[in-house]
Amino acid sequence: MSIINKEIPEFSVQAFHNGEFKTITSEDVKGSWAIFIFYPADFTFVCPTELEDMQKHYGEFQKLGVEVYSVSTDSHFVHKAWHDTSDAISTITYPMLADPTGTITRGFDIMIEADHQALRGTYLINPEGVVKVAEIHDLGIGRSAKDMVRKVKAAQYVANHDGEVCPAAWEEGEATLTPSLDLVGKI
Repeated sequence: MSIINKEIPEFSVQAFHNGEFKTITSEDVKGSWAIFIFYPADFTFVCPTELEDMQKHYGEFQKLGVEVYSVSTDSHFVHKAWHDTSDAISTITYPMLADPTGTITRGFDIMIEADHQALRGTYLINPEGVVKVAEIHDLGIGRSAKDMVRKVKAAQYVANHDGEVCPAAWEEGEATLTPSLDLVGKI
């Protein structure tokens, strides 16, 4: 079954955020747009490049009213240690959620059970806590935060413009479509 249009799982976890440990719950996520970026493990290779790329676009996400949450099955203590020792991770200012029990990772159905690690999953959640975009990569394939910015803008446009849809590779300001009988077979 697809996770699209499903509510995020309930959770309450510890996070490392701006030099502090905090509790973050599924209820904290609701009320604004959110991105969950799951990654296999701290102190690895592709993961820091992805999280650093997300940080480079974090200001743009914030302007769009989107909070970013990175998630791995490591503990919040490991997140802090990684933040303290990695040049790439030391730049991160969004919450790093610890999911050592795998509750969130299993809730998004991306747990690699044999390794107790997540696949590379990126999810866009609307303010009601419902998944609107899901993208899952194999472990060796890194993601692009820049393309996620485009997807956020498209999802927000569709949410605010009932009856309109965004065509492939749509960018903000470009024409959208209004599905109707008149368009059938003409695109």
